[in-house]
Amino acid sequence: MNGPPGPVEASEYLASQPPELRVPDALERIRCKISESGRRLAVLDDDPTGTQTVHGVPVLTTWSVEDLRWALEQPSSTFYILTNSRSFPEEEAAGMNREISANLASVAERTGEDFAIVSRSDSTLRGYYEAETEALRRDLGVDFDGIVLCPCYIEAGRLTVDDIHWVRQAERLVPAGETEFASDASFGYSSSNLAAWVEEKTAGRIKASEVSSVELADIREGGPGRVAEVLLGVSGGRPVVVNAASYADIEVFVLGLLDAEKRGRRFLYRTGPSFVRVRGGISEKGPLGADELYGHRPRRGHGLVLVGSHVEMTTRQLEYALALSGVRAVELSVPRLLDAGTRDGELDRVASEVNLGLAEAEVVVYTSREVVHGGAGRTGLDVGVSVSDALVEVMRRVDRRLPPAFVVAKGGITSSDIGTRGLGVRRAEVAGQVLPGIISVWILPEDSAFPGLPYIIFAGNVGEEDSLARVIEILREG
Repeated sequence: MNGPPGPVEASEYLASQPPELRVPDALERIRCKISESGRRLAVLDDDPTGTQTVHGVPVLTTWSVEDLRWALEQPSSTFYILTNSRSFPEEEAAGMNREISANLASVAERTGEDFAIVSRSDSTLRGYYEAETEALRRDLGVDFDGIVLCPCYIEAGRLTVDDIHWVRQAERLVPAGETEFASDASFGYSSSNLAAWVEEKTAGRIKASEVSSVELADIREGGPGRVAEVLLGVSGGRPVVVNAASYADIEVFVLGLLDAEKRGRRFLYRTGPSFVRVRGGISEKGPLGADELYGHRPRRGHGLVLVGSHVEMTTRQLEYALALSGVRAVELSVPRLLDAGTRDGELDRVASEVNLGLAEAEVVVYTSREVVHGGAGRTGLDVGVSVSDALVEVMRRVDRRLPPAFVVAKGGITSSDIGTRGLGVRRAEVAGQVLPGIISVWILPEDSAFPGLPYIIFAGNVGEEDSLARVIEILREG
């Protein structure tokens, strides 16, 4: 059940599957069904990088009833609530979901609005499954028939075929359980087969044999009708694995899903970013141009890049970025940050170098690359929080007389904390992407530290080796 012993050749494996089914005007049909249902889509995002496939949608970093009502006043039928719960202990993450559930229920009662809920998480299976979905299931007051599991992220090559979740690496597809992501200190796992992964993550409470599946053949040979048929047979809150290797597959699935929901079924969604775009009926949009990036705030000065992620891909991307001309590197020593006797001095040094550098060049602040584990009473999560706090402090100390032209944050925890605590963002708009489908841009609102500033949210585990360098070049040439 855990999948094949090793990688497969991507093109050969995918060519062996049934031919793709493309439904004409699928997104337009989805939008019509959304309008008919009157149901808004609330996306609870456990990491801010999940907005990388959408555009023109509001995003909240707080979730009071007032904030939620503001989101409902926006033209988009989809909105994001950034919980950043992946950076908190499990019980706190579950508590956030319970609080949001209560506030959504309150708004629904006051406004008459109904909601479909996405628990948006990592396309490489890291996160608090099933603590978060259980919190939502219990506190929303909805008797869900099933939990849709669709971790796919098409742009980044994260696909589900034969119930196995795959991560594309060059020309190969690697079972997710055999990648570096499966060794994550907080969210590690061994199973690549999603049914077995559910059994693993629920410590056997839900057996793999109890997990339903919408197979690729159901989608590509049976179409929306077959998908609806499968989903109508799901009950009791059973997890449902969605196989998908393309956006066309997800479109067919969502059409069948909406048909099943129209016939009375209710589902909670635990997904990656690609599902959200389709379920929201959001069209694809190309990379943002200079007029969109700097339309609210004329470009002046130089940009600041803050790199907290430690995954292997980020380290390779950092090397390319630091090789660019006109870029000034500032290393933040993690061991010095973790030592109470040297922390303040290290922050003073880095903040000073950043402000001096921004007067002349793009500045890249990055945490030292050696892996620092817990110990001395610290967990790996504690180390991550301490490092993120330091990057927030660096952002806060940027000289307001030398405002940055743009800010890039690399890594999930980093981008959330920089946005909320470093830049003071409560509400923003997802304008689109710098690179197609992978790197999101928020335009900062008037009540933030730098109104109109393009804030670029760059996940640690996506892109090619030169992607960070390309983003810097695009932004400074805007």
